Amino acid sequence: MVRSRRCSRTGCTDPAVATLTYAYADSTAVVGPLATAAEPHSYDLCSRHAVHLTAPKGWEVVRPDADFDDDVRSSDDLEALADAVREAGRVERVHEAAPATTGRRGHLRVLRFPPD
Repeated sequence: MVRSRRCSRTGCTDPAVATLTYAYADSTAVVGPLATAAEPHSYDLCSRHAVHLTAPKGWEVVRPDADFDDDVRSSDDLEALADAVREAGRVERVHEAAPATTGRRGHLRVLRFPPD
């Protein structure tokens, strides 16, 4: 199988073998198998960058235990996880309504709560 996509890291010209996807709500970075098509919120990585990826403090990195190679096939479970994270990134988040405010002065707000 010929892969024409390259690693997304600046200055790296190695072929991509993995896809990095972020699940911001869960503070998780998922390095999974190479996606079938390039997506705008995912990053293709070469084997070196996929293995050595680190995440910010408080974040978790999920990736397979095996090294990323061109010939290695990933398990169905990891592919399903990576697909679920990509799909979750596409879903609109429902935001809770802010409490009703009745006045505002600069950066301060007066909130009225119903009587107990």
